[in-house]
Amino acid sequence: MLRLTELTLPLHHADEALPAAICKRLRITPRELIRYVVARRANDARDKTRIQLVYSVDVNVKNEAAVLARFRKDRNVQPTPDTSYKFVTQAPPAGTKRPVVIGAGPCGLFAGLILAQMGFRPIILDRGKVVRERTKDTWGLWRRSVLNPESNVQFGEGGAGTFSDGKLYSRIKDPRHLDRKVLTEFVKAGAPPEILTEAHPHIGTFRLVTMVESLRETIEGLGGEYRFQTRVDGLDIETDANGERHIRGLHLHTGDYLEADRVVMAIGHSARDTFAMLQAAGVHVEAKPFSIGVRIEHPQSWIDRSRFGADAGHPILGAAEYHISHHCRNGRTVYSFCMCPGGTVVAATSEVGRVATNGMSQYSRNERNANSGFVVAIDPARDYPGDPLAGIAFQRHWESLAFVAGGSNYRAPAQRVGDFLAGRPSDSLGSVLPSYRPGVTPTDLSQCLPAFAVEAMREAIPVFGRQIAGYDHPDVVMTGVETRTSSPVRFTRGEDFQSLNTHGLFPAGEGAGYAGGILSASVDGIKVAEAVALSIAA
Repeated sequence: MLRLTELTLPLHHADEALPAAICKRLRITPRELIRYVVARRANDARDKTRIQLVYSVDVNVKNEAAVLARFRKDRNVQPTPDTSYKFVTQAPPAGTKRPVVIGAGPCGLFAGLILAQMGFRPIILDRGKVVRERTKDTWGLWRRSVLNPESNVQFGEGGAGTFSDGKLYSRIKDPRHLDRKVLTEFVKAGAPPEILTEAHPHIGTFRLVTMVESLRETIEGLGGEYRFQTRVDGLDIETDANGERHIRGLHLHTGDYLEADRVVMAIGHSARDTFAMLQAAGVHVEAKPFSIGVRIEHPQSWIDRSRFGADAGHPILGAAEYHISHHCRNGRTVYSFCMCPGGTVVAATSEVGRVATNGMSQYSRNERNANSGFVVAIDPARDYPGDPLAGIAFQRHWESLAFVAGGSNYRAPAQRVGDFLAGRPSDSLGSVLPSYRPGVTPTDLSQCLPAFAVEAMREAIPVFGRQIAGYDHPDVVMTGVETRTSSPVRFTRGEDFQSLNTHGLFPAGEGAGYAGGILSASVDGIKVAEAVALSIAA
């Protein structure tokens, strides 16, 4: 089978145009084309008056060898890659300790799934609740301003990705096509099959809930075990005669002890108390860059028209996205982050007396507004030097100020772009209505953002307005603060995926500083699970 890439057709092409284009590109007759399957479809809207669809197709032809020879120097005509997943080993006979996975987010979920599929019967711990109970607690904050610090947007089955846009694409290098394994398992669990071919697939929160439940059932059916509402409060570490540290078990918040010599640490980017516990236990940790800013909302129709022109609303194109960045005079970079077309801004705090925001959308992406993180990159050495956990204190400082600015009741501080640029507080909102719940308080966002971030954001807004019509409209609303773009720490690991100084501890996913989103975290979970399995089977 051949993979033909970069095959371009107009947005409004007829169905028969695709096989005709395949034949023309490969210089074959229609009789020589046996069958074709779309492997990927993207759109090129750089010229919104002439939007193109860009296909990758897998093709069966009558004389494949001759076609390959004809195009042997053409990187867009190659044998179809083998994207099937191959297990690196299988569990040995009974007698080894069961591996433990801490965290049931995307990374922990796929670490647990792969270990279960290889026969290792993992134990999966999560401090939060099962996904449906967790959803009720999350709505408690959104609707009633009641926060459960152990069950919220950040903690519980499915992790932070459950309440997000459900984006399933990333920029990671993936020569083994592990992302295909992730997408295939998601489809088995109930995701729409289209995610296998879309260039920028997504799922949405409601579908993610049922998929997470289905994957849990699969893991349990293979001998895995879940323990919810179980927080790890300490590590049992033994130092051998050579001075090397080995993990031997976990101390749980219930007072129980769990014996374990292989532990996957997939705790997510908001497990701040666990970060502190790991540092106190001597686990190697470093500060890592992240970003700070706000969520910015525009009517989705503005973004659609700006990106797609007269074709805005076309069902193939769906809700338009954007990715923009600007390097500022003060040396900072401002950029869009985790853009959620047709979505809502949500309360994402996990700590009492603090406000943090995130974006979320459903599969349909049909809400009134588009929202995106509008954030400024920061650097540990420049902005919070010293202790590796100083980034956490930095985040907490601004989240606490946002809580006060919002009214000390989990309402979020918000400001119209026109007022923000003019340096005056907002006392009312305009034509763009914020979607954040439990609600917003018009105020001055400069009270709860670093001065360097405010300066950079004020410079970037007009620049982005020249790229996206309406981006800098005075009534556009910004809601603060966005602080949890990624983990502020990295628990550094070696080539064997184990902690640099603690054998048997496998830092993984976003919380450990090795991923940034559902897909990359899931792929990292697979890699770490393989490393755990090989360490046991060796």
